Amino acid sequence: MADELNPNGRVRLDASALAMQRVRRFTRFRLQPALYSETRAVDISAWTVAGEPVPFAEALTRTFEPMALGDPWGRPWDTVWFDVRGEVPVEWDPEEAELVVDLGFTAELPGFQAEATAYRPDGSIVKAVEPFNAWVPLPAPGPFRLLLEAAANPLIQVPYEYEPTPLGDRATTGDQPLYRLARLEVARRDLRVWDLLQDVATLDGLVDVLPLGVRREEIVHALERMVDVMDPDDVAGTVQHGRAALAPVLAAPAAASAIRVSAVGHAHIDSAWLWPSRETVRKVARTFSNVLDLIDRHPEFVFAASSAQQYLWLQESQPDLFERVRAAVRAGRIRPVGGMWVESDTNMPGGESLVRQFLQGKRFFLEEFDLESDEVWLPDSFGYSAALPQIARAAGARYFVTQKPSWNETNRIPFSTFQWEGIDGTRIFTHLPPADTYNSDLGALDLARAESTFSEKAVAREVLGLFGWGDGGGGPTREMLAQAIRKRDLEGSPRVTLTDPHSFFIAAEAELHDPPVWLGEMYLELHRGTLVSQQRTKRGNRHSEALLRQAELWAATATILRGTPYPEAELRTAWRTVLLQQFHDILPGTSIAWVHQDAEAAHARVADDLRDVIAGALQALVGDGDRPVAANAGPYSQRGVAAMAIGPAKEALVAPPQHDGALYVLEDFSLRVVIDGTGVLVSIRDRVADREVLPEGMTGGVLQLFRDTPREWDAWDINEEDQRSGRELRDPVSTRIDGDAVAVRHELGASTIDVRFRLVDGRLDLAFDIDWHESQKLLKLAFPLDLRADRAASEIQFGHLHRPIHRNTSWDAARFETVAHRWIHVGEPSWGVAIANDVVYGHDVRTVSAPSGRPMVTARLSLLRAPRYPDPGADQGVHRFTVSLRPGGIPEAIEDGYRQSLPLEPLRGTPVAPLLVVSDPAVVVEAVKLAEDSSGDLVVRLYEAHGNRSAAMVTTTVDWAGVEATDLLERPAAQHAIRGTGLRRVELDLRPFELLTLRFRAPRAI
Repeated sequence: MADELNPNGRVRLDASALAMQRVRRFTRFRLQPALYSETRAVDISAWTVAGEPVPFAEALTRTFEPMALGDPWGRPWDTVWFDVRGEVPVEWDPEEAELVVDLGFTAELPGFQAEATAYRPDGSIVKAVEPFNAWVPLPAPGPFRLLLEAAANPLIQVPYEYEPTPLGDRATTGDQPLYRLARLEVARRDLRVWDLLQDVATLDGLVDVLPLGVRREEIVHALERMVDVMDPDDVAGTVQHGRAALAPVLAAPAAASAIRVSAVGHAHIDSAWLWPSRETVRKVARTFSNVLDLIDRHPEFVFAASSAQQYLWLQESQPDLFERVRAAVRAGRIRPVGGMWVESDTNMPGGESLVRQFLQGKRFFLEEFDLESDEVWLPDSFGYSAALPQIARAAGARYFVTQKPSWNETNRIPFSTFQWEGIDGTRIFTHLPPADTYNSDLGALDLARAESTFSEKAVAREVLGLFGWGDGGGGPTREMLAQAIRKRDLEGSPRVTLTDPHSFFIAAEAELHDPPVWLGEMYLELHRGTLVSQQRTKRGNRHSEALLRQAELWAATATILRGTPYPEAELRTAWRTVLLQQFHDILPGTSIAWVHQDAEAAHARVADDLRDVIAGALQALVGDGDRPVAANAGPYSQRGVAAMAIGPAKEALVAPPQHDGALYVLEDFSLRVVIDGTGVLVSIRDRVADREVLPEGMTGGVLQLFRDTPREWDAWDINEEDQRSGRELRDPVSTRIDGDAVAVRHELGASTIDVRFRLVDGRLDLAFDIDWHESQKLLKLAFPLDLRADRAASEIQFGHLHRPIHRNTSWDAARFETVAHRWIHVGEPSWGVAIANDVVYGHDVRTVSAPSGRPMVTARLSLLRAPRYPDPGADQGVHRFTVSLRPGGIPEAIEDGYRQSLPLEPLRGTPVAPLLVVSDPAVVVEAVKLAEDSSGDLVVRLYEAHGNRSAAMVTTTVDWAGVEATDLLERPAAQHAIRGTGLRRVELDLRPFELLTLRFRAPRAI
């Protein structure tokens, strides 16, 4: 009988619902209180750390003061050490004795609030204490002492509330304690009651997901029978009767058609997010200590953990624990996965950055564990670049796993297991775990979702299940393992097997002989604001990438030509620092203020260190001469200086502005630009093509201000409906000629926006200097274009991507904010417009109607936001951008993009020829460096940039012992691209967007 309303308005429950109401009440008020049959008090004393966390050895020397249950402790971000002393009764079984802890947990959010690490008196770690894992095993009967390092991490993420909070900034947190010590005692766990609770949890979960039918009714009947046969006043004495009542339904085997869930222990640990990375260091130790405890107790359990950075933190902060992890890796119980330095964002890091994520990550795993993972592990990044399949395969990966596309607001990727094809045609075998979570508890709801959403279930059975508390860490629990064990072969549930990721992929690949193909990027239809939030962090990333290119190029050149030492250690440190800041909650701008303050400081240190490297290398190259020269680190010549060379530079061709009545005119050999008194472009005339860029009656270079009040996820999201409420800034406080520019100033509340329009070397530059003090506003820069086009090109890593700019489908409509790196291009077959930038990532390009009624294109760049959660001060302060516009094709866009990022560096001395020259501008050199193995070999990374098949000759100015193609780890690799070699030359044939790494073998004398 279905539920219905009775006459007094209350829901009338059917018999099964009534039975389950009784079962759940019995479980809550009889079984759960009986879990711990006896308790003993402990003596507690505490010491509060003044400032940052300290090592165990230092804490042990401090004076601890007595503390009682109920006492407050822990100001925001404090560390408090609790000294706990007690005794385990001799009559207790050692497996039963536990220290049970409640630090004052305030919500069901493990990893997002107080947590602790339990140490023995010798400094070795036992395990962690967290809201759903709040126990510590105790030693053999007798007296004991434990020390708990408790972190008073504030609860910043309250579910579904995104209110501004001062708790994410050390300067505004306040001094009031956050927690009260609620429970700390020795307890005797009744193992039989615990087992019964796991039986009940397994079956109760099935009741919630099974349809009405025989299986559901027999489970309900068995659960009710359990209640009948047990004495509520003597749970311990009758627990065996309760288990016996449930045994038959737990023994029923799964259906032959049930999917197979490869359950892999996991703890997605954000390297920084609602806590700083200094806290992540401790979260990593806590999580691995939990995992090692479970490994000792469960021989089938395997744990997968990514991010070489986190293993390095463990090695540096807890060397003994790291050695235990190393032993578990050797035994196959812990699997380092992913092969990347961190689980990075993949939209905004440059191509070489993604290469180095794998190079640094895989080299660390090989050096420390003699192990190389073959999967890419990015469960939580905010969309996936179409360049990633090629990069991953070139790094030795065969498989890719994520679940984030399941968050899409509008459309669902129609596959769970498939081949993902990138822009160059490379494919990688990919799986989206259909439970749609990386934090599963292996409960019935997650498993039922996996079965219902698995797209290939008509022809396949293998799915991956990632279980364990994540984000804030913690990992799997004994209760989750109990679920896995009971669901190995259980009617009404998928079959669950504890295994490892590699075994899953081998099985999945073997059973799916002709997997479907997904082509292009995996765009996340959510979190589009991550392309704009925290622009200073993004600027630091873009500029650090440019400095790293310059430092490696000039240092390698100086080593080869002048014999100077190559700064290998300094470059590795700089790269690892930048790679950490590319973590998917740092670079996207979605972390607390503390994290972004750290990121900005890290980028500043990198800049200082790399400028020293660059200056030293350039000085070694040019010598002590006094001739004015310029260093060009870019792949294209600039003002007469060849690519990757040092030489005399021509003066920039700057068109002086003219004042023509109410108009301002900039004119050179290629463009005539007119700006009116409202500070916008009223004409951009391509003098070569004799064509106007702007549609008739339309203006360009217009600043547009929109409300920015996301429905949720403030720093993450931009909602399209907010862009219905915008206005244009057309009332500047001044428009004037200032030197070689037309300068426009806008005042907006407490904010000022200065824009300088210049014509430089045939392109129009708009240089912005903004002091931003808005709140929940989005600032865009708009260019209407008199073009007929149905797609736009955007630069991504090692190439570009064409996206539709119409709204024919729901997929097109949902893609209303997209990533581009240094340029976008919109064009007709014989004419187009390139818009380049030095630090902008968020763009939107759409076909719209001009005032004439004819179609046109509007291209907009998203410059700034001001979200209030999780950092209420996000984006406040000074920002600088340069945006350029030039009529031309994609080749011109590529060149302008590189010139924006890699301007000439003026200095004095002797010209220096480049180490190598590439004959075809379609083949771009992305990196020049010395090999990681200190052999003196030169590594050159290049790619085909135009999207064509391109032939090129690479000519070197140095004699090499030989040249070969390698993978991204600089190991010899099979390839087809080298057509021939000769004295100081390599002939190449590259496919569209093909990435190629060349290793020039040094004569052993180098």
